[in-house]
Amino acid sequence: MCSTEECSHGLKNCIYVFALVGHLSMHRHKQRAGKEGQVLHRSKRGWVWNQFFVIEEYTGPDPVLVGRLHSDVDSGDGNIKYILSGEGAGTIFVIDDKTGNIHATKTLDREEQAQYTLTAQAVARDTNKPLEPPSEFIVKVQDINDNPPEFLHGPYYARVPEMSNVGTSVMQVTATDADDPTYGNSARLVYSILQGQPYFSVEPQTGIIRTALPNMDREARQEYDVVIQAKDMGGHMGGLSGTTEVKITLTDVNDNPPKFPQSVYPMSVSEDKVPGEEVGRLKAKDPDLGDNGLVNYRLIDGDGMSMFELTTDSETREAVIKLKKPVDFETKRSYTLKVEGSNPHVDPQFLAWGPYKDEATIKISVEDADEPPVFVAPSYTFEVEENAPEGTLVGRVHAKDTDVANNPVRYMIPRYTDVEQFFSINSEDGMITTTRPLDRETQAWHNISVSATEIGHHQDTKVRVNIKVKDVNDNPPEFATNNEVLMCETVAPGKVIETVSAVDKDEMAHRQHFTFSLAPEVAHNHNFSLKDNRAQPVFMCSVKDSVRLTQDVYYLPIEINDNGFPAMSSTNTLTIRVCSCDSKDTILSCNVEPYVLPAGLSTGALIAILACIVILLAIVVLFVALRRQKKEPLIVFEEEDIRENIITYDDEGGGEEDTEAFDIATLQNPDGANGFLPRKDIKPELQYPIRPGIGRPAANSVDVDDFIKTRIAEADSDPTAPPYDSIQIYGYEGRGSLAGSLSSLESVTTESDLDYDYLQSWGPRFKKLADLYGTKDCSVNDGDDGEDS
Repeated sequence: MCSTEECSHGLKNCIYVFALVGHLSMHRHKQRAGKEGQVLHRSKRGWVWNQFFVIEEYTGPDPVLVGRLHSDVDSGDGNIKYILSGEGAGTIFVIDDKTGNIHATKTLDREEQAQYTLTAQAVARDTNKPLEPPSEFIVKVQDINDNPPEFLHGPYYARVPEMSNVGTSVMQVTATDADDPTYGNSARLVYSILQGQPYFSVEPQTGIIRTALPNMDREARQEYDVVIQAKDMGGHMGGLSGTTEVKITLTDVNDNPPKFPQSVYPMSVSEDKVPGEEVGRLKAKDPDLGDNGLVNYRLIDGDGMSMFELTTDSETREAVIKLKKPVDFETKRSYTLKVEGSNPHVDPQFLAWGPYKDEATIKISVEDADEPPVFVAPSYTFEVEENAPEGTLVGRVHAKDTDVANNPVRYMIPRYTDVEQFFSINSEDGMITTTRPLDRETQAWHNISVSATEIGHHQDTKVRVNIKVKDVNDNPPEFATNNEVLMCETVAPGKVIETVSAVDKDEMAHRQHFTFSLAPEVAHNHNFSLKDNRAQPVFMCSVKDSVRLTQDVYYLPIEINDNGFPAMSSTNTLTIRVCSCDSKDTILSCNVEPYVLPAGLSTGALIAILACIVILLAIVVLFVALRRQKKEPLIVFEEEDIRENIITYDDEGGGEEDTEAFDIATLQNPDGANGFLPRKDIKPELQYPIRPGIGRPAANSVDVDDFIKTRIAEADSDPTAPPYDSIQIYGYEGRGSLAGSLSSLESVTTESDLDYDYLQSWGPRFKKLADLYGTKDCSVNDGDDGEDS
């Protein structure tokens, strides 16, 4: 047991102190009291320990008494010494070696270390011999509420579907307390909600957050900030608390049907729009997100369903109305469409809230556009006879303005469709006429275009016009081929030597045929006969029985007639060449020299001969023209002129060292001495004599300025003068020149008998020279006068 003073000290500091007693000693005294007279044997002594406690976070002024060690061998005379070892011995825990009192010298923290294991031993003070065997005991640190609850994983984020029922679990939050959960209420937590009411609630014991209001709408509010508190000591006053934030987001459900902002959408389209062009757009609003907000569109009714189509823009999710067929303002001016927008994904639990679709009406008005004229027929086909005179009517085209204004239409034929301008059209009524006779054999069909344009507008419409040239029998028949007929000179009488067919450039009618006959001038010949085969357009030429071949070549004119209207005929010459043959009538050789019958040459042969003559003449003329086009040099030298080595300078030159002088041959003109300057590049047709009264004026009697002007005018008006000018400039005076300097600039300072007074009469252009080279006396006198003055 502890002393009264020690117990009072322990109670004062809320410390429980347990006295150490010798368990074996107490047991021995009990045995002695129960069995007197018996011989008792002394047993070995040992420690009996109870657990020691020390409160954490003690901040008193004195060390805390933990407990007292006492052995029953201690008689109190101070011969026993107590020794303490183990965790914290000597630093945290100290012992009085005489009394055995143990004190804690430092503040302890249970959360850092909850208990300490120590070893106690009693030894003799003088010999340090153990009086008792060592024994361990435990000092436990008693917990106090010094740690608040903590949310280790906050802040928290949670999601819950909108429109959830009341009590739907959102999430669970958990706090931890570092205090001892087995001692008192220091670690007993209670949860409460500080922020987020009345939307959410929390279970006090578990920390589960649940919804507290029905029909929470995400479209009205999507996020909520909730604050949860955890308090220890069972939530009673004096307990510590901690808080955390929970951000709760409402997720979307399909609880809203699509809705068109307008019940009627007005749109317009111009009649000149082509199919596929966009007319307008509309969109149904659905506040839901993702697939819940998707809207599908379709046309469900209206008189414009065949004229318009509906598609959906994949990016903007808009309904796009497009033109399906061309519209006509003059035919129908407005259309109506009914569009439905619906959700493809519907939540079954919200089906009772109503149909998830909406309808809207589209009114489309057709706008009038300036359309080009329209021909009443997609194309035209006309016929006209060939050789018809100019101005013959071919046909008429007609176009009209489909607009309300109904403007007059004007017609024209684009020139690129009728390059040779065979036809013309009346611009007002569309009547097409010929501008010259047509030839079917040259061109049987004419395909042209006619353009129609409204007055005052630029838009036009073109139509194809096909014109067929009807045939007229205006071409005589002729041989299909012009090959020569080779005949053996020993041909048997009556043998057919050739069968020749005829062709006609005109169209052959079903019953049309040709008739063949010999020309009148050879109708009574004694050599050949002709047989007409009416079954086919051919004839057969045979040798008469009384044939007597005396020529090498025979030209047999044959007349061919058709039975057209009017009938046409032509005379064609059949060339028959007599050849040498063997016994089997195989041709060996033929005489190439022709023999001309009195009938003369055919027209084709004459044309061929004339064509050859014309070609030869054209070649000769071309050759002569090419030779004349060759340019001759401007100056022609018939022979070398030795005067090329003589160079005359009319201005200051460079002497013998000057090698850049202009070639005198460039300006050579032997006729220049007589005052006549013929041009060498052309041959003058007319020689211009020198004007009468214009001669070379004397230097002393005529103004030099007038003299120069006269010469310039004479050179400009003379076509025989050379067509070029030449100026040679010399930049230096030649050193070592035997002739010396040609300059007269220093002559004013030298003695000279030259008289330059005539310069005064040469006009104002030579005034400076007159002043420089005038009479010396005048200059001196002028100077003297100046000095006198």
